[in-house]
Amino acid sequence: MAYRFVTVWRIDAPIEAVCDAISHSLTWPRWWRNVERVDELDPGDARGIGSVRRYTWRGRLPYRLTFDVRVTHAELLRTVEGAISGDVEGHGRWSFASDGGATVVRFEWQVRATRGWMKRLEPVARPLFRWNHDGVMRSGGEALARLLDGRAPHRSTA
Repeated sequence: MAYRFVTVWRIDAPIEAVCDAISHSLTWPRWWRNVERVDELDPGDARGIGSVRRYTWRGRLPYRLTFDVRVTHAELLRTVEGAISGDVEGHGRWSFASDGGATVVRFEWQVRATRGWMKRLEPVARPLFRWNHDGVMRSGGEALARLLDGRAPHRSTA
């Protein structure tokens, strides 16, 4: 069973600063409380294409997710896309756009669980998994805004 999450942040900070903070995910554990660890497994090319990073996340529910993201596409100040494998697998995409002095960040996440217990509980726990994901993303938007001294109204859909 697949999940499709879309999160939109509007951060009152320049696009360059927002993209820089998002693209340097090795530093996320310092400012995004739900990110426990990020390890670089492969640096990829000069633009980061082919890079692989392993992420360990903890949300509001008592479990962790660990997965690798291989960057498949990147356009400076516009988008970063990756293939996901591990406890979840699928595709993720960050998109960035300027809106006056603010930056609109859109995160699209299309994944399916691969862990047996998650797949078994999915029919009843699906709303909880969505709630958990939304809390992780809300926390990230607020933390990024604090990091960049901006404001971050959070909106999440689907």
